[in-house]
Amino acid sequence: MTEKHECIVCGRIFPEGQGVKLIIKGNDYYFHSKACAYKFLKEVIYAADQDHISDIFKQVKKKYEELLEKKREKAKKII
Repeated sequence: MTEKHECIVCGRIFPEGQGVKLIIKGNDYYFHSKACAYKFLKEVIYAADQDHISDIFKQVKKKYEELLEKKREKAKKII
């Protein structure tokens, strides 16, 4: 029998292997859907100190910009 988890946003019960699980500093957070995870994380971001997370946002944005650039370079046709 699989382990059951409860979504911390909507309270829905769902089996292990479904939903979204986040582990932050040893704490497990279970969400039954990506919509519930998004709702929770959005609220966390708005509640966090903007000065601290703005640098993290810049770093992650830069990382994805670099990945996109590499992907574009790879997709270019070589004549």
